[in-house]
Amino acid sequence: MTQKTISTIINVCGYDELSEQDRHLIDVAKEATARSYAPYSKFHVGAALLMDNGEIVAGSNQENAAFSSGTCAERSACFYAASQYPGVPIRKIAIAAWTRLHHNERDSDELCFQGKPISPCGSCRQALLEYEALYGPIEVLLYGRDEVYVLPSVSSLMPLSFTEF
Repeated sequence: MTQKTISTIINVCGYDELSEQDRHLIDVAKEATARSYAPYSKFHVGAALLMDNGEIVAGSNQENAAFSSGTCAERSACFYAASQYPGVPIRKIAIAAWTRLHHNERDSDELCFQGKPISPCGSCRQALLEYEALYGPIEVLLYGRDEVYVLPSVSSLMPLSFTEF
């Protein structure tokens, strides 16, 4: 038997340390949270994609009482992007989330964003991996109020991934 070590490099920075382009992408993801439909979880997620043609596509989570009928922000954005810009690679994705569950109504919206970044669920990681397998690395920006995680690719989030199809 052999042993393998899997490690992921995550750059941690403040929002202000990001480039103007990356801050803008995060801002679009944050704005997209306002368009989420999350009456059950009360957890609002937004995603923004930077396409190779310079377009930015946003998506938000959309829940449904038949839980499996809903979709996450990341898949909402990448499926829309693929339908509107077929064959155009995704270069970056920014993800942000907020909830008022642990805050009162007087708290600012900014305070309700997650302090630490959240990452995509397994289904979203797999969907994004398929686009990454087709077109090359997709840089990942995970927004948190206190810090931002920057990863070089979606495969960094899921090193033992299913990519041979």
